[in-house]
Amino acid sequence: MANVLIGGEGRAARATRSIYLFLFPIPVVCFIGALVTDVVYASSAYLMWLHFSQWLIAAGIAFGVLAGTALLVELISSRALRAAAVGWAHAALFYVGLAVEVFNALEHTADGYTAVVPTGMTLSVIGAMLMFLSAVTLMRVPARSIEVRRFR
Repeated sequence: MANVLIGGEGRAARATRSIYLFLFPIPVVCFIGALVTDVVYASSAYLMWLHFSQWLIAAGIAFGVLAGTALLVELISSRALRAAAVGWAHAALFYVGLAVEVFNALEHTADGYTAVVPTGMTLSVIGAMLMFLSAVTLMRVPARSIEVRRFR
């Protein structure tokens, strides 16, 4: 049986890694879902879809702030993540995407059709793309500090 041990990192990085990996998909899914509900609202003008977008963006921001805090602690305490250019790219894409979605939430507070078309939809597309690219770069972070040790 193989056990994965993380070597060369502080306790904070080991503690926040699982928290971050648990929280990170929630804002990604919420922001992509908000893009979908924005598209549906733009085509139907049914107000329910605007409210779905507002709630999805609010939930994505709330969980994004929690995930961003865990990412910041992990970025500070993990030498392997700081050494990889992909780690910095992941953090930059995540934080910029979160900032775009904060502006998107402010745009979605307007009433009616102008809350989504055209600025809200544009911000949703940009934010969803940044978060998706952030997820792609997370899969590309090298695992140089992981050692596999077999137990007898």
